[in-house]
Amino acid sequence: MNHVELQLTGDGSHTLFNAQINETYHSHKGALAESRYVFIHAGMDAKLEQTSDLSILEVGFGTGLNALLTMLRFREFSRVQNIRVRYVSIEPFPLTKTLIEGLNYKSLLSEDAAPLFDALHDAPWDQDVEVLPGFVLRKVHGRLETYEAAAQSVNLIYFDAFAPNKQADVWALDNFRKCYELMQPDGLLVSYCANGQFKRDLKAAGFCVKPYPGALGKREMTRASKVID
Repeated sequence: MNHVELQLTGDGSHTLFNAQINETYHSHKGALAESRYVFIHAGMDAKLEQTSDLSILEVGFGTGLNALLTMLRFREFSRVQNIRVRYVSIEPFPLTKTLIEGLNYKSLLSEDAAPLFDALHDAPWDQDVEVLPGFVLRKVHGRLETYEAAAQSVNLIYFDAFAPNKQADVWALDNFRKCYELMQPDGLLVSYCANGQFKRDLKAAGFCVKPYPGALGKREMTRASKVID
């Protein structure tokens, strides 16, 4: 992947820049800070207020940062309560080992982050792997469009694909209808993106979309729930 290179973001953490589409994998203002806010604070923490059994679907495994932060948060919670997490992440273009080894997340996070980061990247694709007791990871080498799973099998979706103007096919209405079918009642979808068409398509698919403050100075991010009357 010669078109992908490391870049430092505003909080000292790495992101990757894809020159082919002129897009970074995370906010240039702070990769770690953005992921913590959008996916952990606004997503995982919110769902753990309702249930101790999380089934997470991530669209865009990328650097593995969201998965790593989710695992670290899982360890924190599991010290005080019994929780379970199934984490499925879809990625059509896995990173090379060289790019993964260049990322600085292990040095910026707690000491126990390093073995977890290695474990999630060493896990084979398209297989269930219990990387921690109670935390099952499955990395899917493919696309959301062709992903198959049982209806109502997830209760939290991290929608972290490249921006709509860079990867329009992933942000198609049919994909949001699919997300809605996969989601359990009262499930939650979170995304850094607050694009107007994105929110309209989520509503068209059946989601309830409410404004939510964005990360790192952005006015909004997106939280959408499946509300069954």
